[in-house]
Amino acid sequence: MTDEEKKLMEQEAADDKMINEAYERLINDYLKSRHRKKVDLITKAFNFARQAHKGVRRLSGEPYIMHPIAVAQIVCSEIGLGSTSICSALLHDVVEDTDYTVEDISNMFGPKIAQIVDGLTKISGGIFGEQASAQAENFKKLLLTMSEDIRVILIKIADRLHNMRTLESQPANKQYKIAGETLYLYAPLAHRLGLYAIKSELENLSFRFEHPEEYAFIERKLEETRVSRHQSFDEFTEPIEDALQKMGLQYEIKERVKTPYSIWNKMQKKHVTFDEIYDILAVRIIFTPKVREEEINECFNIYVALTKIYKKNPDRIRDWLNQPKANGYQALHVTLMSKQGHWIEVQIRSDRMNEIAEQGLAAHWKYKEGNEDELITEDETELNEWLRTIKEILDDPQPDAMDFLDAIKLNLFASEIFVFTPKGEIKTMPADCTVLDFAFSIHTVLGSHCIGAKVNHKLVPLSHRLASGDQVEILTSKSHHVQPSWINFVTTAKAKAKIQAILRRASRDIQKKGEDRLEEWLTKNNFESTPAVIDRLCHFHDVHRREELFQGIGENTILLGEKDVDELKGKNKKKTESTGGGWRKYVPFVKAKKEEEKKDEQQDLFIVPEKFNRKKPIFVNEENIHQYIFPDCCHPIPGDDTLGYIDNHNRIEIHKRTCPVANKLKASYGNRILDVKWDMHKKLFFDATIRLGGIDHRGLVNEVTRVISNQLSVDIRKLTFTTEDGIFDGIIDLRVHDRDDVAEIIDKLKEVDDLKEISQIM
Repeated sequence: MTDEEKKLMEQEAADDKMINEAYERLINDYLKSRHRKKVDLITKAFNFARQAHKGVRRLSGEPYIMHPIAVAQIVCSEIGLGSTSICSALLHDVVEDTDYTVEDISNMFGPKIAQIVDGLTKISGGIFGEQASAQAENFKKLLLTMSEDIRVILIKIADRLHNMRTLESQPANKQYKIAGETLYLYAPLAHRLGLYAIKSELENLSFRFEHPEEYAFIERKLEETRVSRHQSFDEFTEPIEDALQKMGLQYEIKERVKTPYSIWNKMQKKHVTFDEIYDILAVRIIFTPKVREEEINECFNIYVALTKIYKKNPDRIRDWLNQPKANGYQALHVTLMSKQGHWIEVQIRSDRMNEIAEQGLAAHWKYKEGNEDELITEDETELNEWLRTIKEILDDPQPDAMDFLDAIKLNLFASEIFVFTPKGEIKTMPADCTVLDFAFSIHTVLGSHCIGAKVNHKLVPLSHRLASGDQVEILTSKSHHVQPSWINFVTTAKAKAKIQAILRRASRDIQKKGEDRLEEWLTKNNFESTPAVIDRLCHFHDVHRREELFQGIGENTILLGEKDVDELKGKNKKKTESTGGGWRKYVPFVKAKKEEEKKDEQQDLFIVPEKFNRKKPIFVNEENIHQYIFPDCCHPIPGDDTLGYIDNHNRIEIHKRTCPVANKLKASYGNRILDVKWDMHKKLFFDATIRLGGIDHRGLVNEVTRVISNQLSVDIRKLTFTTEDGIFDGIIDLRVHDRDDVAEIIDKLKEVDDLKEISQIM
């Protein structure tokens, strides 16, 4: 036996040991669960998947079967699903990556597992066309299958979680794509389904890969403050424990620390440093009720006991006991003042509520009668309402991938309010919704003919924003129809989708009317209806597309007359000039020159060749920076965490990784994302804007300008200060070399007295 053969055998033995140990851990966890013990079915699925993926390895080097086992482990232990879901997780990549079909799965494991595996199998192409995102199409198929069986999305979230846990083996551009998709779609989806622990981990992992330096900084700060945090926790909970023991409760008190992602998010939104965040620590009380039916009352009894020990913040009480969130979450949140002078949030939950909070809807089903299949299809009113809304969006999807994903996200992120119908029925609506949103949520016809509403018996317009507890009566008129302006103030995905669909249908009718009128006019004036003739009329009326011309004629905003006849006969010499056989609109010299300059500039841009290696990073330096597009959405400067995006013309846009536009691009067009690194040497200047806030005093502006101009020799391009009641707000536009310059300026400005808030604006 050669050394190589010996090495191969040792490798196979090590792989087998690793695979068998992982599978045994899965089976042991399954046997500890409350599900019926279908070990034989799971073993059959495992052996089938193991054979199907034999010889294949992941980028990390481990055998591929370790991925399906890990997904099944998450499905079993972290989400709490049973044998059908575990088998589907083990088989989820078989159809995509091997020669086996959905029919094969159905024959061996039954139609239910086959349906779930089919929903989990990725597809390419589809309704969005060549330019659009396969990811958006996959997501659409996933949501369609999800509306039939919610387990599809739960397993998909488990699949994404394991991919995120093993993301290190991927190249940087893939990391940004997958992390961006995760933050944009999968984390809010996990949140909407009540999977809080998974949602937090997905956010944290996305943050770690997109902003490694910031992540490491916050992790380090959390470690440095760990001892003092434990001490604060012990001091705060000592009197609480005494009170709970006197009440004779069986309980546990947990220390909950904000994740690095949520800390960073707060730092960005509030423009504060790590040291200025005081709610890093929270306390969770989990108790076993003496009588299960009395658990809500027992939560309030604990609350009363706590308020006798500490002063409460009356504005920070959240009661999700009597009116749970749509994903089943129940708890009572109260914020108390500690002896150290810090507000600390306390969450009060029963053991049942805690399980639902950790495992989401899957745990909710545990408390219902019946087997696993019955549990999944149990009538969950709020969930079914949400799934129905998603399905309506899918039935009439936007032609553009970005719009489609935005529409879905509107429903994923929405926090809820509770609104009453005139008959006293409760409707769950997204916060910030309008009367018109409410009308469309009840019925499309009601929304289409809505003219206003009575909110709490008072007449209000369509755009009136609803608040929790409002009673709403919709007023309609048959003669009233959908208006284009409505799209500007509705907030729900359902209302937006319905309005756009109705407007598109109306627009098609008007265009058809315009096209018929044009045909009639051309025939009457002895012209042929050819593309060249219609294009010439488009130029003459300053419209870019034929559809716009038809629309204008249909709406009577474009009237055809003698000048159009002269144009087509070539008599309008001032308006157009002949260029060989074709015609073009006359352009004044000055404008022509500007467009020529623009054209030269466009020619300098780097065009991505066909065989371009997208895995390698692009290095932006002083020599090649002009070859890339820097859009106005985020103004990246050297030192920022950035990425590249290949646009429809194969040019490269540079965005900050935190840019809202970049977040959509990562989720919608992940295959066009590139890794971008800076290779600058402080030769060029870039625009940066800093916001200041604080207490006004005489000479403050002089102190600020002295620090920036004299101490740091930085050019101030623009300075705006406003003062009201002794509080000032300032905006300073600067010319800097890179992010380090901005950080240095902010550090120096912190030394100025009475400056309380200093931050960079995107």
